[in-house]
Amino acid sequence: MFWVVWIWYSLLWLFAVIGLCAVVLGGMLAVPVARPLPLPSAIAGAQAVDHSGMAGISHFQARDGTSLAYRLYPAANNDTRRIAVVIHGSAGHSTVVNEVAKRLAADNYLVVAPDVRGHGESGTRGDIGYEGQLDDDLADLVAGLRQHYPQGRFALFGFSSGGGFALRVAAGKLSDDFDRLVLLSPYLGYDAPSTQSPATSARWANPDIPRFIALTLLRRIGIDCCEGLPVIAFAVPPDSDKAVTGRYSYRLLTNFEAPRDLGAAFGRLKIPTTIVVGSADELMVPDKYADVVRNTAVEVKIVPGLGHMDMLHTPAALDAVSAAFRDE
Repeated sequence: MFWVVWIWYSLLWLFAVIGLCAVVLGGMLAVPVARPLPLPSAIAGAQAVDHSGMAGISHFQARDGTSLAYRLYPAANNDTRRIAVVIHGSAGHSTVVNEVAKRLAADNYLVVAPDVRGHGESGTRGDIGYEGQLDDDLADLVAGLRQHYPQGRFALFGFSSGGGFALRVAAGKLSDDFDRLVLLSPYLGYDAPSTQSPATSARWANPDIPRFIALTLLRRIGIDCCEGLPVIAFAVPPDSDKAVTGRYSYRLLTNFEAPRDLGAAFGRLKIPTTIVVGSADELMVPDKYADVVRNTAVEVKIVPGLGHMDMLHTPAALDAVSAAFRDE
């Protein structure tokens, strides 16, 4: 009889604990995402990008049947043997890398600038279907390009959060697909030495920490029912939702990011890799990139006097990007 009572009370305690955890997690999930005030430097930088000569939108079909957008810039000499895939940063889309794409095309690269799924004209704005889908999309894009350009050799470029994502795929699933990697002011994670502290830097993003923690805990126990919830908002103008992606879902945020173990990722790279950053970057700590890539062959180039968004359009930044693609 004693054991029956003990088991009964143990079950009651267990159900109580489970119920309490469910209430706590539910409360954490219910915390809404708050958008930070617009960041003037980011807005001005995006507006400074020259949109003249922008390539039109083309589409490719991803493995899930979704039609995803990209822009194709032919090489100045019409060569198709050198192909550069250019990845934009957080909240943006392919238009913001127009000047980078034009410069590389002038350098005789065939340039492909996709709207990463969840951005621009690709998929549902601010969300993806599952974590890892962006990797699959990029693999599908490269596979399709190889069919059209069988002699092509591929380089990968990523700006800001796109740089962190480019590092992750180049050091992981797509490590054999690219022969050069250029990271422009890459965001390598909130706790990376190269990322400025939110307390001292310009505020570009506002994460919903309680919701993020709750969803991370749920993912660890195999529950992914709520990963479409937004967990971060960016400092874009409040009336810009039709032009940019102001919020990311949990699964988009955790896919469009750098690998957690930066040292291991940079150590796995088998291809020439260059980081280019402006010395006046208001979101990054330029001098700390050297610490992140210590004991690797990765080169860091710092362009004097330039901020984060300056790297997408100023002549000095474009010269540095061009040089990074030329270096052998």
